[in-house]
Amino acid sequence: MADTPLRVLITGGSGFIGTNAVEHFAACNEVLNLDIAAPMNPGHARYWRKVDLLDAATLKEALANFDPHFVLHLAARTDLDGRSLGDYEANTTGVSNLLDALAGAPSLQRVIFASSMLVCRIGYQPNSDLDFCPVNPYGESKVRGELLVRERPPSVPWTLVRPTSIWGPWFREPYRNFFDYVLKGRYFHIGATRVFKTYGYVGNAIYQLQTMLDAPAADIDGCVFYLGDSSEYEIREWADAIACRQGLR
Repeated sequence: MADTPLRVLITGGSGFIGTNAVEHFAACNEVLNLDIAAPMNPGHARYWRKVDLLDAATLKEALANFDPHFVLHLAARTDLDGRSLGDYEANTTGVSNLLDALAGAPSLQRVIFASSMLVCRIGYQPNSDLDFCPVNPYGESKVRGELLVRERPPSVPWTLVRPTSIWGPWFREPYRNFFDYVLKGRYFHIGATRVFKTYGYVGNAIYQLQTMLDAPAADIDGCVFYLGDSSEYEIREWADAIACRQGLR
């Protein structure tokens, strides 16, 4: 990114990845966090404006007043409790409203849209970026969000990212649960089967986002990237490492 401060708008900057993104980008840039919820980090209150993605007029006004150079769209409903696609309007109508608002941003240079690895069921190997296999309404909503971006792409370079199992400061359910079980001595690895899973430390995920903003446009425009660490974790070894780190083994 440039040596001079740039304006970075982060939707969902009060959430887990968003909190870490605000912390990172605010160090050298002007940052605005648009989120319906107050920041988890009280020190980020000065960056926050309460905005609901479903309130198209307020969203458009906030974006126009800030006139961002970069937009990180991280806001979403991410739980799996919804029973239908309609329960996830933030992930569908919210994306549509943001796309409308971006059309009137004169200084905009690049946009990153966060989707989810659950656009495909766990274990499914997609043949292309448009090969989807969701198994629940949340995954369906993220598929719809991706398709909306492709149907009405911004006029500047844009990228879709699918976070894997991201962990680190400020994380909550569901990925914190594994750590909590290990630290409480309640995790049991049954059998000898080696189970592998892709995790990603949130600091690495933020670095990946930063790299996408810095990269030549041709390398990222219209592309899909998974956010995660470079190698898979073997779950038994991962549990042992967490326990050892805390002096439990």
